[in-house]
Amino acid sequence: MSASTTSPSAVGPRWLYLHGFASGPDSKKGVAVARHYAEQGIAVERLNLRVPSLEQLRLSAMLDTVLAAMGGPEERVVLLGSSLGGLTAARVAEQDARVCALVLLAPAFRVVPQLRRRMGDAAWRHWETSGWIETDDFVTQRKVRIHSGFIADAEGVDARTGGWPDVRVPTLIIHGRQDDTCDVRTSRQWAEGKRHVRMVEVDDGHELTASLPTILEETEVFLQPWGARAARAQSSMP
Repeated sequence: MSASTTSPSAVGPRWLYLHGFASGPDSKKGVAVARHYAEQGIAVERLNLRVPSLEQLRLSAMLDTVLAAMGGPEERVVLLGSSLGGLTAARVAEQDARVCALVLLAPAFRVVPQLRRRMGDAAWRHWETSGWIETDDFVTQRKVRIHSGFIADAEGVDARTGGWPDVRVPTLIIHGRQDDTCDVRTSRQWAEGKRHVRMVEVDDGHELTASLPTILEETEVFLQPWGARAARAQSSMP
């Protein structure tokens, strides 16, 4: 085939960015990553994972959304995920061979125990018994109520492999040592002994706002093999 008729997936992977809990596709990190790679001719698709809605958020629906966005069986995909989006990326990678690399920013491994730890027993019981808990929606800048069905759904997803994603593809983790939402020790535990995982710790909190330059620098190096192929593939599209 000529370059003009070759499928992009045959040359280089698609890149998808997965935002975190109560965030959206226009998050600061997502936009910064997409802009950075657009300058290199690589399109980063920022998915909307507020599914089926933020109020009725379900991790299983997030997984289904990513799987559907990955395209056909011949596609190859790089996933970049933040927080709950990072957990989603890892869960997709463990079940779908189309994923060839991961970048996880403060991934929400063991999300239910981490939420319970952060909230405390009283607030957790209130969420379970009332059916709702109020939190900040970073997109609308308003308070929103999240249904407690998120708990059982996330527990069901995590139960598949003993609570930890079974990922075999090259993975970069960037996590802040001052993260009070997703404890950095959880990422350390998951990464320990995995030769295909590179973990970078930064002096930052959960949002990693101050670490954007480091994120871009580290991903640039880590994803270089896939970036070169993706740029060639996308430049050959008619």
